[in-house]
Amino acid sequence: MPACEMPAMQRPEQVSNPVDEISIGPGARIPADILQCNTPIILRGLIKHWPLVSSAEQSAESAVSYLSRFYNGKPCLVNFGHDTSGRYFYDEDVRKLNYDTARAPVDEVLQKILQTLGGRAVSNEGYSSYYISSTSVDGFFPGMRGENDLQIPRAVADHPVAPPQMKVWIGNRSVASCHYDALDNIACCVAGRRRFTLFPPDQFKNLYFGPLDLTPGGQAISMVDFARPDFARFPRFREAITNGSVAELEPGDGIYIPSMWMHHVEGLSPFNILVNYWWDDAPQFTGSGMNALYHGILSLRDKPEHEKEGWRQLFDYYVFGASEQAGEHLPEHARGVLGKMDDASARQLRAMLINRLNR
Repeated sequence: MPACEMPAMQRPEQVSNPVDEISIGPGARIPADILQCNTPIILRGLIKHWPLVSSAEQSAESAVSYLSRFYNGKPCLVNFGHDTSGRYFYDEDVRKLNYDTARAPVDEVLQKILQTLGGRAVSNEGYSSYYISSTSVDGFFPGMRGENDLQIPRAVADHPVAPPQMKVWIGNRSVASCHYDALDNIACCVAGRRRFTLFPPDQFKNLYFGPLDLTPGGQAISMVDFARPDFARFPRFREAITNGSVAELEPGDGIYIPSMWMHHVEGLSPFNILVNYWWDDAPQFTGSGMNALYHGILSLRDKPEHEKEGWRQLFDYYVFGASEQAGEHLPEHARGVLGKMDDASARQLRAMLINRLNR
C-alpha cells in the first residue's frame, strides 16, 4: 500500500465484521437473487472491464482526461472542504456545515484536485479538499454511460418503475459520515480505495443521528466520529460496532447496499472516483418516506404516551402489515384507500392530504 493511503482499520473500538463477497467476471450479469436478500454484499471485479477504471489505473491525470472527453461544460455543485481530514461534517457547535458548496465548472475542479496530489495541502482559496458528489452521469458526462454501465436485474413488478439513477462522485481523500438512503444502491469503486462501514436498520438508535433540518447532502448523518468515537457521549455506539460490518473496495469492485442500511464511506486514496446506481422497485406514486416522517413528527411525536402506543398499533396494521390485510374483509368497491393503490388513487389521496394540511 502506498504510504500516502490510509491503512485498514486496526483499532478494537471499530467495526471489524467482514461483508460477504462474490466474484463477478468481466461484463458478467449480477445474479438477481443477491439483490433480493436485503443484505450487503461485495461484488469483486464488477466493473474491472470499464474503460474509466483502466484509465484511472494508469494515473489520476489519465482518468481526468477520460472524463473530460464527455464533460458538456455545465457547472455542477461542488463541496469545498476546509478540514484537512476530508470529513464533511458540522462546525463545533452544529450551527453550520464545515465546508462550502457552490456551482463550479467540473473541469476546473478536476484540475484543482490534481493539484492537491502534487503536495499542496491547501489551495490559494484556503480549501484542503474538493468533492464533486452525487452528480448525474447523463446530465454532465453524456455518452460516458455508453462505455461504462451496468445492467441491474430488477424485481418483477406489476407497475412501472423508474430506471436506475447513475451518479458519479469525485474528490481527494474524504469521509462521508454514516447516513442512510431510501433507495437500493450499487456503489462502484472506479479510482482509489474505499471503505464502507455498514449497519442494518435496527441499529439506527445506536448511531446518534444529527439534525434533520441542516444536513450534508440532504440526509441526516451520525454525529459519531468513527475514527475517534467518544463512548462517554455516545455509549450505545458500542452495540452498533458489534452489529456492523466493513467492506474495503479496490478499483473495479462494487458493493450492493440495500435501502435503509446505514453506511459510512471513506475515500482512502489521494484521488477517488466512485460511480453508483440508485433505484427503487416501489410504485413511483409512493414518493418519499421522509414526507411521512415529517408529518409523524408534527402530528404524533408529542401526543400522550398511551395515545402514541395506539397510533403505533394502527400503523402496524394499516402501513407496516401486509398491504391487503386491512381491507380484505371488505367488498372491493368499499375499500377506498385500503384497496390497491394506483396513480389515480394516489393523486386523490395526496390532494386530500394537502387540503387537510392547509386547513
